[in-house]
Amino acid sequence: MYLYNLTLNKPTGIQCAVYGNFSASKAQEIIVSRGRVLELLRPNENGKLQIILSTDIFGVIRSLATVRLTGAPIDHIVVGSDSGRVVLLKYNKDKNIFQKVHQETFGKSGCRRIVPGQYLGVDPKGRAFMIGAVEKQKFVYVLNRDQAANLTISSPLEAHKSHHICFHLVGMDNGYDNPMFAAIELDYSEADQDPTGEAAAEAEKHLTLYEMDLGLNNVVRKWSEPIDNGANLLIPVPGGGDGPGGVLVCVENFIIYRHPDHPEVRAVLPRRNDLPADRGVLIVNSTMHKKKSYYFFLVQSEYGDIYKVTLPSQAEPNVPATDPAAVEVRIKYFDTIPPCVSLCVLKTGFLFAASEYGNHALYQFIGTGDENDLDVETSSATLEQTEEGFRPVFFDPRPLRNLVLIDELPSLMPITDMKVANLLNEESPQIYALTGRGARSSLTVLRPGLSVVELAVSPLPGNPGSVWTLKSDRADDPYDAYIVVGFSNATLVFSIGAEIRECTDSGLLGTSGTLACQRLADGSLLQIHPLGLRHIRTDRRVNEWKVPGRRAIRTACTNECQIVIALVGGELTYFELDVMTGLLQETERRDMGEDVVSLDIAPPPPGRTRCPFLAVGTADQTVRLMSLDPGPQLLKPVAAQKVMALPTSLLLQYEGVGG
Repeated sequence: MYLYNLTLNKPTGIQCAVYGNFSASKAQEIIVSRGRVLELLRPNENGKLQIILSTDIFGVIRSLATVRLTGAPIDHIVVGSDSGRVVLLKYNKDKNIFQKVHQETFGKSGCRRIVPGQYLGVDPKGRAFMIGAVEKQKFVYVLNRDQAANLTISSPLEAHKSHHICFHLVGMDNGYDNPMFAAIELDYSEADQDPTGEAAAEAEKHLTLYEMDLGLNNVVRKWSEPIDNGANLLIPVPGGGDGPGGVLVCVENFIIYRHPDHPEVRAVLPRRNDLPADRGVLIVNSTMHKKKSYYFFLVQSEYGDIYKVTLPSQAEPNVPATDPAAVEVRIKYFDTIPPCVSLCVLKTGFLFAASEYGNHALYQFIGTGDENDLDVETSSATLEQTEEGFRPVFFDPRPLRNLVLIDELPSLMPITDMKVANLLNEESPQIYALTGRGARSSLTVLRPGLSVVELAVSPLPGNPGSVWTLKSDRADDPYDAYIVVGFSNATLVFSIGAEIRECTDSGLLGTSGTLACQRLADGSLLQIHPLGLRHIRTDRRVNEWKVPGRRAIRTACTNECQIVIALVGGELTYFELDVMTGLLQETERRDMGEDVVSLDIAPPPPGRTRCPFLAVGTADQTVRLMSLDPGPQLLKPVAAQKVMALPTSLLLQYEGVGG
C-alpha cells in the first residue's frame, strides 16, 4: 500500500526556477520547484519576495520550462516529473491554483534512465517542445489551439537514438522557420562492446541539432558535429531578426559559439588568480536578458563568479551581431555570489538566485557592467594561443558592484548533521541542525509549530492603543479587507491586498482616536470615537451621533447589529441597527451609578438577531450581566459578581461562541 504524505515542514531547497508572466501580461513572476512542491513567487514594490501559491504535487519535479503561444498574453508551464507524463499547467489567479491544461503519458513512472522528463527544450515561438531522457528517448510535441482558443498538444513524435547519452537540451531560436532543438550527446555504442576501454577513452561528445518539420510532421537529426568533451551546458542565442541564432556551448575554461553554417568562435573564461592550474572553470547555470534587439547573457561558474557574455558584431563592436559570420564572443567579469542552481533576470531590474547551498536571494541591478572598464574582459578576437594552449586571463573577486541584495528566502540545504535534544527545558525537544556549506554554514535551531510569515512592515507615527480588522462590504468575501489602527488622537486605516497600503477613502474619521470599529449586518461601517458615533452607509452617506453636552465616551462594544456605549460618569446608551431603514436607533439609557471601565457583547447566537446579554465592568470591582431582551427588562441587571481587582477587560462567551 502506498499513501500520500505531507511533511511537517516544506522543502526549502530549490532544484530549478523559471521566469515568466503567469497571472498577467506584465506580471513579473517566478515559479520554483522544491523537489515535490511547486511555488509561485512574486516580488512586491519593495522588493520582498512573496509566496503567492504553493502546491504539493506528490511526486518529483525533474524539469520546468515556460512556453507561450504566439500572441498569447500569459505563459504556461511545462512540467517534467517522475510520473511518466508531461503536464502543461497555467496559473488561475481567480482561484489561486495551478490548473492542468493538458497531460500526455509517454512512459513508466519513476526517475528512470530512458524515460523522458530530465530535460526540456522549448521553441521560443511556442510552437513545439522536446522532452528528453538521460539516455536514448526524446519526444517532440507540437503546440496548437483548438476552436475555443485553448492550448492543445499533438501526439508525440519520436527522436530516439540508441546508445546515446544526453547531457543537455535546449530549444533554439530559429525565427519562424521550422523549430530546432540542440543537444549535447555522447555515443557509447563502441565503448559498450570494447572490453579494453580504449573506445571509451576515445568517445567524443557531439552537438546535435534536431529539426521539427511542421509540413511533414516529423523530426530529423539535421546536423551533428564533435565538440569538446568538457561541454556541459547549452545556451540558445536569439535568432530570426533579433540575432545570429545558434548556441553557446559552455565547456571547461571556454565558451564557444556554434552555428551549423559557420566555424566555431571561442573565448576563454577569466579565472581567479588563486585557482590552481590543474583546476578548470565550469559554467553551471545561465540566464538571458532580452529587450527588443538588445540582449546579453549572465553565466555563473561553479565558484560563484558571474560573467556577462555579449555577442557584438566584429564590424560594429557596440552593435549585436545578426550575421553568424560576424559574431564576436565577449566575456566580462560581472560579480560574485554564492553558486546557484538557477538564475532568473526580471524585466523590473531584479535577479533571482536560487542558491545551491544556503538562503536563496533576490538582487537588484545597480549597473550592467558596462560602466566600469576596470573589470577583466576577454574576447574571441583577442584569443592568444601558445605552446601550452590558449593563454588564460586572470582576475581577483571583489565585493558586489553591479548587484545589491534586496531579500532572502531561508533554506536549510544541505543539512550535514542533526541532533534532537531538549537543551532549553521546553515542552517539546528542539532540533539542532548544521546547515549550509563553507562560510555560509550555520547552526539552526528548529522548534515544532507554525511559523509566522512577515508579509509587510509599515512604520507608525506613534504608539497605537488598539487595532481592528474589518471585512469588505461584500457578503461573500470571507477575508478581512482593512486594518484600523487607533491612536490617542488619530486613526489610520490600511487596505489589505497584494500589499498593505494606507487607505484614505474608507470614510472613517482620521483626526480622532477610535474606541471601537465594526462592519454591521447590512454592510455599513461603524466607528465609535470619544465624541460620538460615525455610521458610514453602503452608499457612502455618513450619519453622525454626537455625545450630548460636553461629555465623552469612555468605552464601547459592538456586534453586527447591537451597539453599547458608556459615557464618562457611568451612563450606558444602547443602539440597535434597523435593517429595514439601515439606521441606528437609540433604544435605551441607564445610569450605572459607577464609572464603567469595560464592556463586552457577544455575536448573535445562531437563529437569533441579537445577543441577549451584556457584560459590564464597573469601577467598584464588580462585573454585572445585563439583559438586552426588548421590553421592560432591557438593560436590567441579571447577575453580578465581585472581583478582586478592576475589571479592565471582559470577554462574553456562551454555548461555544465567543464575543
